[in-house]
Amino acid sequence: MSAIITDQIRILNAKNFRNGVLSTSNAYYTFVGLTNSTDFSDTWEARPPSPRDSFNQENDYWDTMIAMKRITSSDIMHVVPKRNWSSGSKYDMYRHDYSIDNLAAVSSATNLYSSFFYVMNRDFRIYICLQNGTSPDNPTGKPSLDEPTFTDLEPRVAGSSGDGYVWKYLYTLSPSDIIKFDSTEFMPVPNDWETSSNNALVRDNAVSGSIKIVTIKNKGLNVGAANLQYRNVPIKGDGIGAECTITIDENSQVLSVDISNQGSGYTYGTVDLVAGSVPTGTVRPTFDVIIPPQGGHGYDIYRELGASNLLLYARIENDTQNPDFITGNKIARVGIVENPTEFNSTTILDKPKASAVGALKLVGTGYSTAEFAINTFVSQTIATGTTAFGRVINYDQTTGILKFWQDRYLVGFNTSDGTPNITPRHGYDLAEFTSSPDTGGSLLIIPDNGNTSNLVVDSSFTGASTVINSRTYYYGLNFTDGIALPEVQKQSGNIIYVDNRPSILRSSNQKEDIKIILQF
Repeated sequence: MSAIITDQIRILNAKNFRNGVLSTSNAYYTFVGLTNSTDFSDTWEARPPSPRDSFNQENDYWDTMIAMKRITSSDIMHVVPKRNWSSGSKYDMYRHDYSIDNLAAVSSATNLYSSFFYVMNRDFRIYICLQNGTSPDNPTGKPSLDEPTFTDLEPRVAGSSGDGYVWKYLYTLSPSDIIKFDSTEFMPVPNDWETSSNNALVRDNAVSGSIKIVTIKNKGLNVGAANLQYRNVPIKGDGIGAECTITIDENSQVLSVDISNQGSGYTYGTVDLVAGSVPTGTVRPTFDVIIPPQGGHGYDIYRELGASNLLLYARIENDTQNPDFITGNKIARVGIVENPTEFNSTTILDKPKASAVGALKLVGTGYSTAEFAINTFVSQTIATGTTAFGRVINYDQTTGILKFWQDRYLVGFNTSDGTPNITPRHGYDLAEFTSSPDTGGSLLIIPDNGNTSNLVVDSSFTGASTVINSRTYYYGLNFTDGIALPEVQKQSGNIIYVDNRPSILRSSNQKEDIKIILQF
């Protein structure tokens, strides 16, 4: 049997996802990671590989994750494709009947949401095009010459050029929404349209099934007397009260149709010439009655504009009191994870930010000048014949904090495609660093580049900060006996979005705005 999944389920899925983010029973986080992208691909910077959707790859995303930031109610917003108004451009008019059999005249779209029926002006005001100058003589409409700038509740023309355009004002973007949610290809749609007082005037002005536009399909021939107007011509259908005024030109053809009473309750309609005492002529004129969306224009902005996309925003910046996001190294991957848990727990994580890596507090002569090259390896002999390895994320010479991560590529899977290595460089076991080594082990941390080191794990240190020269330094992690574990449990929750990107080198004085578009 033939069947379709309608656009409305896409809009519903977007609404449900946002509601899920807002629910207190859920926790969604944006994450960053992958400091050593070129180890995975020599051409990563020029051509980042497409992420793969598999359980194996999901584990890799966790392995290389650095930190995450919670997505709050103020970090998610509906968006639609951006359509900037431009003088001289043609726009589709709103129609309820676009389909594969009735293409949009300008864009050739097969449905309303793919057509160019709305615009944003230079002042970030959004309008629907209800009429684009379409007539039997201009079946594709005319170029738009007058930029709409008004905020009137009822549709009207925008200027005096006579371009034939009629616009319906919907909303104006706030400065905060522009900063966070405006992007190159998408523009925001206000959240909580159904209840927000900011949109009440437009929303409450909507009338379900009110007719605002009738277009002329055929001008007819010998339709009554020349240069005559027929008023109060009824529009018949399943609604009530709609009427129009029909103007006849000097050739006894229909010149224009203007709505005089919008009525209500229409899901279909026909101009009743006979009831309006309009002569049908030798060739009967025909019309298209344009039906508004459910509830009327402006009632349900998500349904009207097809808001099936969401933009999630996160700002990554240096935080001296909770420095989970590293500096001095690169990140090449961003993503979204749903309901991660606390480390070694089944409790859903409930932190504004969280570190996904471990850290060592090092002491010893020369710790303030020691160098651990980023993305190289360090090791610790934790017992006779057993060594722990980690990849350096960064090292702070002031505090002696070395952040690292461990993944399968350190041991038996250290090949470019992640398959097992018969002779792994670091053995097969991924041992953890320790502050209490067994027999034959040591607290000594050794760079894997062959440099000598006398730095050891500070097994006497416990806490999340240190005072040095009367200044408090925060670590972003809680240390016990010189070792800090991640704040989030790896391989917990669901990774629902991944984006591989050219690497970004993070510094202490920069910020990154991450904008993720989810298209349902």
